Amino acid sequence: MSVVQLSLSSDFGYVVLVALGSVVLLEYLGIKVGGARKKFNVQYPTMYSDKEPLFNCYQRAHQNTLEIYAAFLMLLIFGGLQHPCLSAIAGTIWIVSRFFYAHGYYSGNPAGRHRGAFGYIGLVILIGTTISFALHLLKWI
Repeated sequence: MSVVQLSLSSDFGYVVLVALGSVVLLEYLGIKVGGARKKFNVQYPTMYSDKEPLFNCYQRAHQNTLEIYAAFLMLLIFGGLQHPCLSAIAGTIWIVSRFFYAHGYYSGNPAGRHRGAFGYIGLVILIGTTISFALHLLKWI
């Protein structure tokens, strides 16, 4: 086993800012669900409404983002250690796509969420930067 020492590039600050931006996104989506809860009178702890399908669209947009969020952060941080600028750009693409995804869902037509499909471009790039980081650590490349 060899020891690998990492030194952070100052460009890693962009990765940190994108991670912070993702927190702002989650808060925004949560506030939108809270507003929909009030508008459609869906009381806590009810997650989904049998009577208000539009509320469910708000809830799903938030919930779906939460479902992928841990993987997004892991990819952003690990990929950003080797490729901070590219990872920050890819992370920004993902964040912007989630905004379009949510607003497409909020239309009441769940197919509208596909407006945010371009976020997969960001995720694929982050997968690539993370693989590159792992391969460099292992000295395979």
